[in-house]
Amino acid sequence: MNTQNQSAFARARGRTLLQCAALAVLAATWAAPSSAGAVLDRVKASGNLRVCIWPDYYGITFRNPRNQQLTGIDIELSAEFASRLGARLAYVESSFPRLIDDLTADRCDIAMHAVGITAARQAALRFSQPYLQSDIYGVATRSSVQVRSWEDIDKPGVNVAVQAGTFMEPVMAGALKQARLVTIKPPMTREQELESGRVDVFMTDFPYSRRLLDNADWARLIAPPQPFHRVPYAYAVKPGDGEWLRTVDDFVSAIKRDGRLERAAVRFGLGEIVVRP
Repeated sequence: MNTQNQSAFARARGRTLLQCAALAVLAATWAAPSSAGAVLDRVKASGNLRVCIWPDYYGITFRNPRNQQLTGIDIELSAEFASRLGARLAYVESSFPRLIDDLTADRCDIAMHAVGITAARQAALRFSQPYLQSDIYGVATRSSVQVRSWEDIDKPGVNVAVQAGTFMEPVMAGALKQARLVTIKPPMTREQELESGRVDVFMTDFPYSRRLLDNADWARLIAPPQPFHRVPYAYAVKPGDGEWLRTVDDFVSAIKRDGRLERAAVRFGLGEIVVRP
């Protein structure tokens, strides 16, 4: 083979290798949809639905310390979802700081504990359509003279607490100009820090505020005079499985249409924040 032929052969061989590589990439792309639905396939094959919950979320997924029973809107609705899938329900204890890791590491199939849709979470997870929506509220003691209204919160000398990992943490970090932000991490709680006087007010959402109003006669709810930072709540799944996300979204659509969402929300004092169809 002469030099010219050898050069032509080399060029042709190079083109062939590039074409093969391109075909391999295309094949991988075409094959991707076949892996969609992996979670639903596993749930059906095993007969188990693993649901991440935060058991300290009053009205949502709350473990009663007196009898250890789980109650709340998402305890009820997760049972409805498992029934729809013909699966047994298994709860996996999680929290907002661990939420992304628990889902992406396959420790649970879905998070059903009123997960606020934030930009940071959207970058790592996928969400159903919203079913609840809450603003941010302050909780102070009734005896407090420092914080008696929303306007008192962002003032010099005021210590404002937020729970680590909640959407309130970055929101208040950006909103406070004069007050000091205090991030509370377990085993400490916002209520303990408030009652002890180490903080003057803590920020929370509507569901968690109900816990204080229902159980603590020393607490006062401080509502914003106008919408401050409303956040929609939804169910979260890991990315990469469109069929599973559609399955979850179809369930949310169904409970909105047939009234199950509304009835469950009213039972747990959350009727004010339901996202209706």
